[in-house]
Amino acid sequence: MTNAFDLDHQRLAEYLAQHIDGFNGPLSSEKFAGGQSNPTYLLYTPDKKYVLRRKPPGKLLPGAHAVDREYNILSALATTDVPVAGALHLCKDDDIIGSMFYVMQHMDGRVFWDPSLPDQNRQNRRAIYEEMNRVLAELHKVNIDEIGLHDFGKKGAYFERQINTWTRQYRAAETQTIKHMDALIAWLPANMPADDGKVSIAHGDYRLDNLMFHHQQNSVTAVLDWELSTIGHPYADLAYQCMQYHLPRGQSMPGLAGLDLDRLGIPSEQDYVDMYCQRMGFSAIDNWHFYLAFSLFRLAAICQGIEKRRQIGTASSEKAAQYGALVDPLSSIAIKLTE
Repeated sequence: MTNAFDLDHQRLAEYLAQHIDGFNGPLSSEKFAGGQSNPTYLLYTPDKKYVLRRKPPGKLLPGAHAVDREYNILSALATTDVPVAGALHLCKDDDIIGSMFYVMQHMDGRVFWDPSLPDQNRQNRRAIYEEMNRVLAELHKVNIDEIGLHDFGKKGAYFERQINTWTRQYRAAETQTIKHMDALIAWLPANMPADDGKVSIAHGDYRLDNLMFHHQQNSVTAVLDWELSTIGHPYADLAYQCMQYHLPRGQSMPGLAGLDLDRLGIPSEQDYVDMYCQRMGFSAIDNWHFYLAFSLFRLAAICQGIEKRRQIGTASSEKAAQYGALVDPLSSIAIKLTE
């Protein structure tokens, strides 16, 4: 029986040879184990490797899995100091592999899956976190209009729009009543800070394991996974990054809560925020608990979407059930931040 995620290598190779300079088959592929949202494949040819990201097959939630937006922002950021993989081709024809996809440059480097960086020494941990912070600030300094992303998203009222969007997405994927999610859906709009006018590119999923580092140096060679990117507010990415300070240790939730960060050499949450503010020219961030609670709510809504796809059979990973189980604990942590 053919799996819906399998690729027709011969047809794909013939297509890519017509659209990517220097592409030569034959072609084989390996699906990455991660990537809960958009299935991702490593493509092998006799000459070089490529990476393909596609929409999942089957019925999808409205507005989700926007691989064309990923392609557009990668293309735009190639002209900036933000490190990204080169975008090579976008295919909107569902008939080639069964859904829209794009192909990008394969980047070789290190990906750190555990934010505690157990395999690094104290000095390297500090350097890696400083680099992560630096690259985030670099992204938020990009002039949106100068790189042609003026129509990539609406400017202003970001949190209002995001709360509405993720509430709709959560309700569309809801499989059971979770009281903490219901409480957040009520609390967030009622406690939203006034719009301060700050606008930037928002990556949407900025975390350690979506960064690729150089093999020998503690420098980022590529920021990965741009599916959720939009025009947004810089505090959204920063708070999403800082969620890890509130997440417990666990197989599905590798957070930093309870660890001796000073001993490890990892900056505290306040140090990390201060470091970012200095780079961006801010003195401090008011209402920090709101931005954290929003980020946790948004991640919980994403996990609920994965659970819904698992139940209808379109989830791309065998670990989908673990993510569905995180909705309640994530929303519970968020509620405690609002008290």
